[in-house]
Order: sequence, then structure tokens, then C-alpha cells
Amino acid sequence: MDNNFVTDALTLTMFGMGFVFVFLALMVVVTNVMSLLVAKIQPVTNDASALESDPIIDEKTKAIIEAAIKMHTQR
Repeated sequence: MDNNFVTDALTLTMFGMGFVFVFLALMVVVTNVMSLLVAKIQPVTNDASALESDPIIDEKTKAIIEAAIKMHTQR
């Protein structure tokens, strides 16, 4: 009778771990598909020309943002 409990426990453990593995793998696939879809709909721009169209940003803030973008892209 003790052997049956161990077998049931191992079976339940394997089903639980298998379910979590399948769920996480499916989540990775769906996230990658959504990322590709968003990239296709709205492509990423690597230049700071978008900052020029916003009149609210002053020159100092604009320079800081451009420097941060330049540092990030050089990494």
C-alpha cells in the first residue's frame, strides 16, 4: 500500500511539472508571435527625429534624451 502512494505522488508530480512546462513554453511562443506582430505593425525607429515634432520638450531635455539614446545604441 505504501508503494501505491509513492507511485501516485510521482504521477501527480510529473503531470503538474508537465503542465507547467507546456504552459510556459506556450507563453514564450505566444509572446514571440505578439512581438513579431507588433514589430511588423509599428517598426522601431532608431533616430531622434521624433523629438523634433514635440514642442513641449525644451532644448536641455531634448539634449539629455538624445545623449541617452546615443549611449544606449552604442552599447
